[in-house]
Amino acid sequence: MKEKLTPDFDKLGGLIPAIVQDDASGAVLMLAFMNEEAWNRTLATREAHYYSRSRQTLWHKGDTSGHVQKVKEILLDCDADTVLLKVEQVGGAACHEGYASCFFRKLTLDGWQVVGSPVFDPQEVYKRG
Repeated sequence: MKEKLTPDFDKLGGLIPAIVQDDASGAVLMLAFMNEEAWNRTLATREAHYYSRSRQTLWHKGDTSGHVQKVKEILLDCDADTVLLKVEQVGGAACHEGYASCFFRKLTLDGWQVVGSPVFDPQEVYKRG
């Protein structure tokens, strides 16, 4: 049964959370936010677009780094206010700090521990001039 649904952008002031998961491995790569324009561009291009809350602007994931996210599947939660994007992560890294996943810190009894190794050097990829 097909339903005509769209995400509910009203609950969080025009934004919805987007959980991003690697389509092949199932690893959670990141959490970002989308506004309606990011949603529409993602649907049109099949590459992930998000809304940056800190910069207050739309951004195409991978514009600077080349590490785009090719969208393979989109799921909408039961309240229609959160999406799950299953993506092919080009370049192997979703995190701007160079790690495959933004979730590279694990809380242990001894405190926070970095898990994994960077895939790229952010100083090289995001050269600030």
